[in-house]
Amino acid sequence: MRPEDEPLDFLDQEPEQAEAGGAAWKLLIVDDDIEVHEATRFAIHDMRIAGRPLQLINAHSAAEAARILEVEREIAVILLDVVMESPNAGLDLVQRIRHQLGLTDVRIILRTGQPGHAPELKVIRDYDINDYKTKSELTHTRLVTALIAAIRSYDQLRTISENRRGLELIVTATPGLMQAQELDSFASNALRLMMSLMHMRGDGIVCVKGGSVGDEKDLEVPQVVAGAGEFAGAAGRPLEALADTEMIAAVRESMARQSHCFAAGYTALFLRAGHRLAVMLVRNQRQLTAVELQLLEIFAANLLSCFDNVSLVERLNYIAYHDPLTRLPNRTRFIEELDKAGAIPAQGHVVCMIDIDRFTDINNALGHAVADQLLIALGQRLGQACPDCHLARIGADTYGLIGAEARLTAEHFLALLQEPFAAGDQLLQISATIGLCRITGIESGDTLFNRADMAFTRARLNPHAGPAYFSPDMEQHTHSRLEMLRQLRRDFYDGRLAVWFQPQVSLADDGVIGLEALARWPDSHGFTHPPQVFIPLAEESGLIVDLGAWILDQSCAAYSRLAARGHAPRRIAVNVSMPQMRRPDFPERVARSLAAHGVPASALELEITESLLLDEPQVVLCNLHALKQAGIQITIDDFGTGYSSLGYLRQLPIDCIKIDRSFIAEIDCGRGDMFAETIISLARKLGAETVAEGVETTAQVSCLRDLGCDTAQGFLYARPMPADELASWMEQRALH
Repeated sequence: MRPEDEPLDFLDQEPEQAEAGGAAWKLLIVDDDIEVHEATRFAIHDMRIAGRPLQLINAHSAAEAARILEVEREIAVILLDVVMESPNAGLDLVQRIRHQLGLTDVRIILRTGQPGHAPELKVIRDYDINDYKTKSELTHTRLVTALIAAIRSYDQLRTISENRRGLELIVTATPGLMQAQELDSFASNALRLMMSLMHMRGDGIVCVKGGSVGDEKDLEVPQVVAGAGEFAGAAGRPLEALADTEMIAAVRESMARQSHCFAAGYTALFLRAGHRLAVMLVRNQRQLTAVELQLLEIFAANLLSCFDNVSLVERLNYIAYHDPLTRLPNRTRFIEELDKAGAIPAQGHVVCMIDIDRFTDINNALGHAVADQLLIALGQRLGQACPDCHLARIGADTYGLIGAEARLTAEHFLALLQEPFAAGDQLLQISATIGLCRITGIESGDTLFNRADMAFTRARLNPHAGPAYFSPDMEQHTHSRLEMLRQLRRDFYDGRLAVWFQPQVSLADDGVIGLEALARWPDSHGFTHPPQVFIPLAEESGLIVDLGAWILDQSCAAYSRLAARGHAPRRIAVNVSMPQMRRPDFPERVARSLAAHGVPASALELEITESLLLDEPQVVLCNLHALKQAGIQITIDDFGTGYSSLGYLRQLPIDCIKIDRSFIAEIDCGRGDMFAETIISLARKLGAETVAEGVETTAQVSCLRDLGCDTAQGFLYARPMPADELASWMEQRALH
């Protein structure tokens, strides 16, 4: 079959570039004639095409060939006899190859010793048959020529298929990589995909260096975040801890050059997202093909977007679950940890809340910078003292801890707070309020959080009792408060609340010069809830805004009715809450109520507390000056019972200061009138009037008159009364 006069020199003209050391082209000979196998082996002995040898695989029947093809999927060319165990065995095998086995890239050259069994052109076209030769005409030269053409065709088809497979793999995998929320899972999946593109199952690592500012995962040196093969267990270890010096050097080179590296022994893809650098490195078992290199370039471009995204998602997750000031977990993460702790049977663990006492005073007196430094210092000390506990900042000045009860004890916390805290240039000695709840293992995170908060509230209400543990009665008390709040809301919107008024009397001439509006909440049994019970409920629930607006409107309406009967005093006082004052449009709301009832602005006096002055002072100052400019009077209520900065008070447009009833009561208790005298003197220096609350005895009146107090209000003159009783009371007083 190989005439000696047919030289093989034409192979030197093969235009394809040689791939030295490349895998052999696999050639399947299917023929029932043993001599054909031997002749073919002899003809292609030592032959190389595109620098790669040929590997011969033999099958002596169509059935045997089918079994081989089910296992061996990388055959380039099949030399197939048409007539074997049956006249159409070869053509039947072709049909099976194309339609059942799905081998579309393999090239098929038909050979037959019986020219009468030549297939029709339609069969050659439909079954994608490369060539058809009779055995007599398939000389050595023609065989080699046919093989070169077939292998070139196979190589081109494989390139197209490989590109399609790689691109489909990249396109299919990219959405999953884009949705990754954690770097380690992203890196593991990307590494598997990279190896799949390279048709490799060997050694590989993904290393990361750097990170986003504020991220607890900032890495100064490269760290392994994913591994495969020999490095499967290397995740979480520094790169330098690996025993493979070649891999370490390769990662460092790629990071130093900030580019991909395609070397003989490894392939490294470089990625960068902000300050974070990453290298995906796979050890090569062979030289990569041009197609694989192109796919890796495309893959790296897609991967960069995914890496950018996962870095952003990690950063957003960090922001969502961490406090930016202390870098501790926040309330959301803390409740997640509580969910986990609450699902474990009782192990002697507790959840604890610790809150800095009078933190608002520190914040306002020393400034935000010092207050922030105090918060950081406390968080650091708690973390150092309770290393085995889950620590989080769960509120403005509140920390939460989850840990063993033996560790989180009152004694432990008291000892922890003994040393002062360095905050800026200050050394601050603080105390704290602590609430605890034991974890039994059957509660949700929200339940445990709420119970610890109930204990904390109990401890805050009884500061001298020390830390408080949750008990079932606290939950019952909370349920009662919630039910009271629901009833308050229903009664308010059903019009069952009322506004009563208490007269204010001039100490100079005993005339009624003012009224204070006071909200009252009567129930269906004739009991009237005191304001100190339901006003805090209204403030906590947000109902105070609507309630405050309604009280102002009712007060203006009552004043207008008194004016129509000729009994209106000089002014009517209405209390204002912080949620009302926080609204930028509050002065306009007040003006609308006055206009709706024809009440002059000079007749309205708005009472604010000291604590309101310290909360959002810029908003308060802006609204107070607007109200003052409109002609409305401004009074500070319960003066001396809170925390005030005298320098700040000088900035306020104050018309009047009310002396708290606790200072008035001291006049009759043998403790003198020092506080009342001090407040009256201060008011005089500020150019403000004074009103004494809770006046109940003539001795108090006499003392206050001697001290220069302007006005008195209390049971000695009249108790708070409904508007209709007030009108009669005013008429009777006018007659006397």
